[in-house]
Amino acid sequence: MPIHPLDERDLRVRIQSTLDDFVSDRRDLLATVSPDVIALVDSLEKLLAGGKRLRPAFAYWGYRSTGADDNETIVRAATSLELLQACALIHDDVMDDSDVRRGNPAAHKQFGSLHSSNQWTGSADQFGLGAAILIGDLALSWADELLGTCGLGTEEFKRAKKIYDVMRTELMAGQYLDLLEQVRGDTSADTARNVIRYKSAKYTIERPLHIGAAIAGASQQHLELLSEYGLALGEAFQLRDDVLGVFGDKVVTGKPAGDDLREGKQTMLIARVRDLVDADALNTLSSLLGRKDLTEEHVAELQGIITDCGALAEIEAQIDELTALALDSLQSPLIADDAREALQLLAVMATQRAA
Repeated sequence: MPIHPLDERDLRVRIQSTLDDFVSDRRDLLATVSPDVIALVDSLEKLLAGGKRLRPAFAYWGYRSTGADDNETIVRAATSLELLQACALIHDDVMDDSDVRRGNPAAHKQFGSLHSSNQWTGSADQFGLGAAILIGDLALSWADELLGTCGLGTEEFKRAKKIYDVMRTELMAGQYLDLLEQVRGDTSADTARNVIRYKSAKYTIERPLHIGAAIAGASQQHLELLSEYGLALGEAFQLRDDVLGVFGDKVVTGKPAGDDLREGKQTMLIARVRDLVDADALNTLSSLLGRKDLTEEHVAELQGIITDCGALAEIEAQIDELTALALDSLQSPLIADDAREALQLLAVMATQRAA
């Protein structure tokens, strides 16, 4: 049986160990500022204890896809992406006003509760939002710091940092487009696909692959092959996320069933529903989507509309098609054999997951 791509060379354990050591050192630094700020580190550390580790995995296997061998420097460089992801998740929860992240209260909810329990003056909600923004900023700063101190040579760092900077710009642009579509409320399939590309596909898969491969000195042709794989798989990954946001099991996902419906997420799934349903179903969708007080019965009603009109089946077919395209791109002899196998398994992980 193939070794899980995150278990080969104890990659998952080494990523967590790198995070633990890095955050522990910064905890000591912050303790010299004030014991009060340790609450920020505690919150971030709890978030960093979970997650699929997909972005570090893709960076690591992008590096290995060139034939380069394992070393601690590439593991540390790849791990910096978990800190960037922590920033993105914390800020995303603020923008969506999400209650839960990875089975725990979202950061802004944690600090709102801290305010309330201590009966401090002012708005508990505003305090929570401010604290969460700062924790996200701290994670963003630490992501840069870990990448910059991971042990890369000067030229390796320049190659990695150039892609890393582009990736962050694309991510922020994609996040804004996602925010914009939620308030417009009538996203099209083409617009939803563009959001997917910049908010998720590039950031989750293509750019991490590029960062790892660039550190190894990959050719432009090699990077283009990884783009073919990464963009197709990245879109499939986000489509799976969209399906789970509506149909996912709370016990598995750590978020309430139908959470994306309550947040009014303008996903590809919702765009296709709009194209396929009749006027009555469209009115129901419009009246319920984005309501914070959505009941389980409302969620079930919307799930029925999404399923009955064929949108769910269509998105599932797209996931399969995109995954097949990604896998086909790995057949090039430029991709090292052990990395090809790992990237094939990662494709399955990304698209057949339940959380």
